[in-house]
Amino acid sequence: MKTAVIIPCFNEQDTICSVIDDILNNMPENEDRQIVVVNDCSTDNTLAELEKDGRVIILDLPCNLGVGGAVQTGFKYAWKNNFDFAVKLDGDGQHRADCISVLLEVLKNDEADFVIGSRFIDSRKEGFQSTFLRRAGIKFFRLLIELLSGYAPSDPTSGFRAYNRAALKFATLHYPSFDYPEPEEIVLMRKNNFRIKDVFTEMRERQGGVSSISLLKAVYYMFKVGFAILMVASRPREEDSV
Repeated sequence: MKTAVIIPCFNEQDTICSVIDDILNNMPENEDRQIVVVNDCSTDNTLAELEKDGRVIILDLPCNLGVGGAVQTGFKYAWKNNFDFAVKLDGDGQHRADCISVLLEVLKNDEADFVIGSRFIDSRKEGFQSTFLRRAGIKFFRLLIELLSGYAPSDPTSGFRAYNRAALKFATLHYPSFDYPEPEEIVLMRKNNFRIKDVFTEMRERQGGVSSISLLKAVYYMFKVGFAILMVASRPREEDSV
């Protein structure tokens, strides 16, 4: 069973090599895995750091596509190269690689098609819980998604996710292309009959670099993603859904 670990990356020169170290040091040795870093036209030395590192597949985009386009690029690579599972995590070091096996175990046991790593399950307080503004946004998206889909994700903006082969195929064709696609993706997967499960994963603070979301962008993000969620919920299921 082959696993592609996909890392969308934009201007993460300070963290990307340590993220790679974390994955290689913490995924079981018997796990057939390949790290795929999608460099979304970084303007810093991210690409140079990756090339110097030499341990991963680098998909170097010629122009900046945003998170959605970068992630979908990684999915297309994983699908065309016959990976059984795909795991997506951020390049800023917030997601712990020792939790990858927790997500994969759910897929291997056929408990879900699509797994979300959540820092909020069972009201646990371990790890980084994010800022007050972001927690407010998370609550807003949780309530909106539950209203529209009947599923209440505990951490709807989490970028730490895993996919089986069926969900991976679907994502190669239909993954949301907006800048922040995670909440919209949940509604899309739910609407198209994919089984979703949240599992607890501890989260760290960003290990380097600067977040791209300012106060004004956060407000804009809530409106933009909220509108996208409404549009996904209003359209029919895709023909190639399960």
